[in-house]
Amino acid sequence: MSEQKPLVVPALSLVVLVGASGSGKSTFARAHFKPTEILSSDHYRGVVADDENDQAASADAFEVLRFIAGKRLAAGRLTVIDATNVQPDARRPLVALAREHHVLPVAIVLDMPEKLCHARNAGRPDRQFGPHVVRGQSRELRRSLKDLRHEGFRYVHVLSSPEEVAAATIERQRLWTDRRDDRGPFDIIGDVHGCFDELVELLEALGYRLEGLPDAPRASHPEGRRALFLGDLVDRGPRSPDVLRLAMAMVASGAALCVPGNHDVKLLKKLRGRDVKPTHGLELTLAQLEAETDEFKAKAADFIDGLVSHYVLDDGNLAVAHAGVKEAFQGRGSGAVREFCLYGETTGETDEYGLPVRYNWASEYRGKAMVVYGHTPTTVAEWENRTICIDTGCVFGGALTALRYPERELVEVKARRVYYEPKKPLAPLAGDPRAASRGQDADVLDIDDVRGRRAIRTRIHGMVTIREENAAAALEAMSRFAVDPRWLIYLPPTMSPTETSKDGGVLEHPREAFAYFRQNGVGRVVCEEKHMGSRAVLVVCRDEAARKRRFRVDEGPLGVCT
Repeated sequence: MSEQKPLVVPALSLVVLVGASGSGKSTFARAHFKPTEILSSDHYRGVVADDENDQAASADAFEVLRFIAGKRLAAGRLTVIDATNVQPDARRPLVALAREHHVLPVAIVLDMPEKLCHARNAGRPDRQFGPHVVRGQSRELRRSLKDLRHEGFRYVHVLSSPEEVAAATIERQRLWTDRRDDRGPFDIIGDVHGCFDELVELLEALGYRLEGLPDAPRASHPEGRRALFLGDLVDRGPRSPDVLRLAMAMVASGAALCVPGNHDVKLLKKLRGRDVKPTHGLELTLAQLEAETDEFKAKAADFIDGLVSHYVLDDGNLAVAHAGVKEAFQGRGSGAVREFCLYGETTGETDEYGLPVRYNWASEYRGKAMVVYGHTPTTVAEWENRTICIDTGCVFGGALTALRYPERELVEVKARRVYYEPKKPLAPLAGDPRAASRGQDADVLDIDDVRGRRAIRTRIHGMVTIREENAAAALEAMSRFAVDPRWLIYLPPTMSPTETSKDGGVLEHPREAFAYFRQNGVGRVVCEEKHMGSRAVLVVCRDEAARKRRFRVDEGPLGVCT
């Protein structure tokens, strides 16, 4: 008899147990999952009605169960639903819940003999109902068992005997996007678009040793660093096949990781025989590939097909995707997540160039992970809410940019020429109202970022907690009396008072101050007269360009007195 294979369950998923009453679902759940992972319909009937068998409370119980399941899935926690779930109508909202949170739904079916289920129920004082109940549940189950995959369950495991249940084991499978144990260091490279010469120059500037170019490339870094390509390796540029060959070799040798771009996916469809219009530079890549062998084309197609939508790395501190990835999508697996990672988000409008207007998701990002992405060419790579786009339009005559992680250092090489004319200018035109509004939106403070109790991690002092009443007072002062917050780069500290003097006649005395410095290893103290009036900080810019670049202020004086 062959050994029973483990039941594969994605590490982040919604596991739905399916089986008639008495089939052993609760026992199975306790044997294979943490108590905190299991949400039992019986338990929530007891929570809302003080009676686990009160069927009249089922609607409220399942409402509470689904609410808690949603909170767990939103937090990235595997969740197990322990209920009969024998009817499609009972399973449908659970599949919808999994889709809402971009996790995979899993069905584990305990299809036990009716007599066994009834015998088990007969031995439980709280389950004294006739055999017709189990008979009806079993009939419902077997009628819909073959349709579980059509209902949306990505994994379906059926256990048909007590022996199979006893021998079952669970294998938690990490999602392909989950590389949290991979801490780098990385050199994250923006959209290459066939600019092979610039890619080689950039890799060399980053310290990589390259050999065998271009036909049999090998790359390594003496310090063990790895490249991480953000996709769009192909199209528009002069040497897309050579870029593919180098990236494929680096990924195969472990010297690089890669996520797909929308141009790469479009090329894959064409190579696999799909009806794809050769536009937006694809026609150039196809012409260049005519000189390559069928074997190379097949390998390139397999390479692109095997790329994962995005990666979460370094204990969740770094996320990379071609077009970015919102916090709710990080580490998840669904069609919607992949679409966002490839194409980003649009407003549904088109601009005067006929291109979709992109929604600035980064302006609302508040996640823990630093998100590095490309897709939307820009003249300068700038940080916004722990996100940065490093597609600096090399193929359009800009530059090829890399972000060194964890150092957060930008390295770029200039394009040797304009290889492809952009449909619209990379830099916004003077007087473009949308450019002004984009800058304005980025500088509008979100009230939820500054009110209530806040915890801020600082570089020098670690975690600093701001109490709600202090935040409210600061917000009041800032909103009424402060200058534009963009100018406030330095707030002078106030002096801390000394300990209360032991001399009963005075509140403070220099001896306590000198004692404090002495205890902290300061052997020499310079005493100066302290100016007790208000202090002023002058911020002065060299010119208007410096003001706009550093403070994102378009008009007004070249400095302020704060």
